Amino acid sequence: MKKSELVKGEIGDFYWGYIDKIPADAELVSTLKKNTAEFVEFLKTIPKEKWTYRYAAGKWDILEMVQHIIDTERIFQYRALSFARNENGALPGFDHDTYVLNSGAENRTPVDLIHEFEIVRESAILLFKSMTNSMLTNTGNMNDMKASARAIGFIMPGHVLHHISILNQFYL
Repeated sequence: MKKSELVKGEIGDFYWGYIDKIPADAELVSTLKKNTAEFVEFLKTIPKEKWTYRYAAGKWDILEMVQHIIDTERIFQYRALSFARNENGALPGFDHDTYVLNSGAENRTPVDLIHEFEIVRESAILLFKSMTNSMLTNTGNMNDMKASARAIGFIMPGHVLHHISILNQFYL
């Protein structure tokens, strides 16, 4: 399925900021694969001393940011799976700052985080490859808004691109 098949109202307006970072003709699984490879290569170019840098007080360092991306990938996979399987219950939001604060990212290494991201993203790729078109278009309620499984799939690489932009602007 291609990003151009998504329609407004399939996901809350906030998330279009991530989805709009993806080209209209992009196919979901190939986009996830390409985004994974590009992000991993990007992370490998970051000097070791930069991983604990904060550009301002209270901002995440790169270790925390990558852990945040991993945590968010897991949450979005669960949401997409839930909707693909016709979950009727509303799924709650999450406080990303609390997750980062309690992540233990300061005890992780860049190599470890990069490896974990690759594995978590591979899980997402397999999940979305397994979904039929009907499953991809199934919707549910997440964080008090309607969302489809396929829209969530496109949020994921857009979220990574958002953080690459932040890294380039403020960290590197």
